[in-house]
Amino acid sequence: MKRYLGKKKVLKIFIDTMDKYNKMPLWEALLEEVKKEKLAGATVYKGVAGIGAFSEVRSFKVWALAQDLPLVIEIIDDDEKIATFIDHIDGMIDNGLITLTDTQVIKYKHENFEKDTLK
Repeated sequence: MKRYLGKKKVLKIFIDTMDKYNKMPLWEALLEEVKKEKLAGATVYKGVAGIGAFSEVRSFKVWALAQDLPLVIEIIDDDEKIATFIDHIDGMIDNGLITLTDTQVIKYKHENFEKDTLK
């Protein structure tokens, strides 16, 4: 189970809550692809406010029925798996920003992970 430790890549996908893919929220569709491609995992962060490519401020408004807020999906895995995933999802994202950076995973704790390593 050392697969999670060591040098990895951090993929960040910046989209909006209102973005869709095949009539479903884009962030949900991307998470389904993460699961299907068996990536280590992903986290979706909802921003309180942001400025996108069109320099429009998007922020939470109490009176608005629908909120168009920024989302960041962060995925950490091996370089090869991330590169394959980027190619796989390219057609799903019409508007967004994708970044890729290096990281070092120094510790991974999970109760099943700990039990598996003791056997």
